[in-house]
Amino acid sequence: MQLFACGVNHHTAPVAIRERVAFPPDILERALVDVTGNRVAREAAILSTCNRTEIYCNTEQPEAVAEWLADFHSLPAKEVKPYLYLLPSDQAANHAFRVASGLDSMVLGETQILGQMKQAAERAKDAGTLGLLLNRLFQRTFSVAKEVRTATQIGANTVSMAAAAVTLAERIFPSIEDQSILFIGAGEMIELVATHFVARKPRRVMVINRTIERARELAHKLGGEAAALTALPELLPEFDIVVTSTASPLPILGLGMAERAVKLRRHRPMFMVDLAVPRDIETEVGELNDVFLYTVDDLGEVVRAGHDSRHAAISQAEAIIAANVSEFMHWIDSRRAVPVLRSLRDHAERMRRHEMDKAVKALARGDDPQAVIEALSRGLTNKLLHDPSHVLNHASGEEREALAQHLARLYNLRDDL
Repeated sequence: MQLFACGVNHHTAPVAIRERVAFPPDILERALVDVTGNRVAREAAILSTCNRTEIYCNTEQPEAVAEWLADFHSLPAKEVKPYLYLLPSDQAANHAFRVASGLDSMVLGETQILGQMKQAAERAKDAGTLGLLLNRLFQRTFSVAKEVRTATQIGANTVSMAAAAVTLAERIFPSIEDQSILFIGAGEMIELVATHFVARKPRRVMVINRTIERARELAHKLGGEAAALTALPELLPEFDIVVTSTASPLPILGLGMAERAVKLRRHRPMFMVDLAVPRDIETEVGELNDVFLYTVDDLGEVVRAGHDSRHAAISQAEAIIAANVSEFMHWIDSRRAVPVLRSLRDHAERMRRHEMDKAVKALARGDDPQAVIEALSRGLTNKLLHDPSHVLNHASGEEREALAQHLARLYNLRDDL
């Protein structure tokens, strides 16, 4: 068993890199089957969010996993490698525990990542790429995250990405109440952000989505309107604030569309938040004089301001994680003895069957049962002790002394040699 974690996150790579190695939901199963089917890894699970793309795997060739990540996305390995981290064994377990506990998030202590990790494990299970090692890793990960959140204040006073978006908007506009807001997408992230904005009682709210039914469902919760994504070019000029988070592999709001909207608005400012990875809004849109465009990395600057008050909780959480990493690594070490133990049991079973066959034949001949049982027990004992006795008798010096100590420990013998 060789546990490794390979990936990029908001600490190591800008959004321009993260979006190029992301795994949208529609290709995730194919990727899992590909990385294990090509024998790059025995087991694999992929966590892909706006802040990170990570592959947790059981492999003896971690460099090959890194190369596979670049190849799968048709990228030169040299473009991705500078941003990649490759964490072996205990470092991989420590990283997984920290991620699930919210210690590695842009928003310290946030809870959404735990649900995303559970989804990653479930998708790997459905794809048939979650084996003994990764199943144990994720179960322990979820247990650690629960312990950290229960025993510490890591999630207290959390400044969320949603709250940060509102904070930035209020730097542009004197009051959210006077603004109209357009939400593009209808997933969990959009709903979180929308809830924060709607609490400010904006003048108008609309949700547009590729699937109009989902747009209507969320709009109903928010008390707003709904429309199909195809109506975006026509509707865009009507809104002061635009928040987008879809699973589109390509931008859905380009420079030309934004330029037309700004012109129709007579250069009244527009505030845009792109929470998607890959990004929904072309980078060049942010260069327009009347558009204030922010990505997930930009929001990170705001949320980091709330970290200081939770430093004590971080120390507590790290201690909990360290203890659990130690226990998990002990389990991995114990699994390495399984093949030897299996061989030992198979060896003993062959001896038992051989002596049993001899006993059955003796009984069939009419031999005394007491004598047969005696012979069976003596024969089995002699066979079980023959190999260790032979090795010990033919050893010498320090080797014999070490073997004697091991045998005494294995058979729980008294130290009276």
